[in-house]
Amino acid sequence: MTGIEIRKVTAKIGARISGVDIAKPLDDEVVTALRAALDEHKALVFDDVDLDDEGQQAFARHFGDLTTAHPTVPAVDGAPNVLPVDSERGRAANNWHTDVTFVLNPPQASTLRSITIPPYGGETLIASSAAAYRDLPEPLRRLADTLWAEHTNDYDYAVPEEEVDETLAAHRAQFTSIKYRTVHPVVRVHPLTGERGLFIGGFAQRIAGLSVSESRKVLDLLQAYVVRPENVLRHRWSPNQLVLFDNRITQHYAIDNYDGLPRRLNRVTVAGDVPVGIEGKESHSIAGDASHYTSVA
Repeated sequence: MTGIEIRKVTAKIGARISGVDIAKPLDDEVVTALRAALDEHKALVFDDVDLDDEGQQAFARHFGDLTTAHPTVPAVDGAPNVLPVDSERGRAANNWHTDVTFVLNPPQASTLRSITIPPYGGETLIASSAAAYRDLPEPLRRLADTLWAEHTNDYDYAVPEEEVDETLAAHRAQFTSIKYRTVHPVVRVHPLTGERGLFIGGFAQRIAGLSVSESRKVLDLLQAYVVRPENVLRHRWSPNQLVLFDNRITQHYAIDNYDGLPRRLNRVTVAGDVPVGIEGKESHSIAGDASHYTSVA
C-alpha cells in the first residue's frame, strides 16, 4: 500500500494527490501509482510541497530523463533544466498549446511549480485532448484520423502591432532564434494507454495538403472540442504547489487576468518519445536541430 490519496478535481481531467511527500526520493511502487494516476487523470495537483529547483528536477526524473529548459529560451541561472515561466516573458503571446510540439519528440510530461503568485488571477487552464477526441462526431473523427499537421515556433502570433514593444520583440526574436518545423499526426496514440488524443494546439499551423486558410478552418474546428469547458481544468495557484501534466494528451493556457502583477512558475519537463499516429507512422522533422534540448529515445 502506498498511502496515496487521489481525489478527482473534475469529471474528465485533474486529480489532487495527497499522502506522499514528493520532496523525498520515491520508491518504485509510489512512482507506478503516480504514473497510473497521471495516465487516468492527465493532470495531478500536489499541495504544500517543500521543493526548490533541485527538488523539482529530482521529482520529475522519476518519470524519465529531463530535457534542458527550452530549445531557444534561457534557463534559470545555474539550473539548465529549469525554465522560468514569468509574467514578463509570455503574456502577450500566450495561447492554447502543448509544450514544444515544434520539435520531433516533445516532452512527455511537464511540471510547473509556483514561485510568485499574484493576489488574483493567473490561473492555468489544462485541457484533455483525449476527451476532445472522444467528443468528436464520427465523421469528424474519421477525418481527423487521416490528418497530419506542421508545427512550428515561427509564425504570426497575431498580436496587435501597437502592443509589440522592444521587450516583446526581443523575446519573440529569441523564441524563433532557431526555426523548427515538424509534422505530427493530428490524432496521436498515447504510448502507455493507447488512448487517442487531438495533438494540435498553438504551434500546429498547417494541415498537410491544405492551404493556410483551409488549415486554419480545420484546426479551429478541432480545437473547439479541446477547449470545451467540460474538458478543462481551471487551476487556481496557491503558494508551494506543483502541477504535473501529461504533455502527450493535454493542452494548457496561462490566463492573463492579473493586471501585470508579478507571476512566476518554474517548469521542468521530462523528455518524450516521437509521436505516433493511428496507423503506426511516426512524426518527422523538416527543419531545426533540437539535440541540445532533448535526445530522441
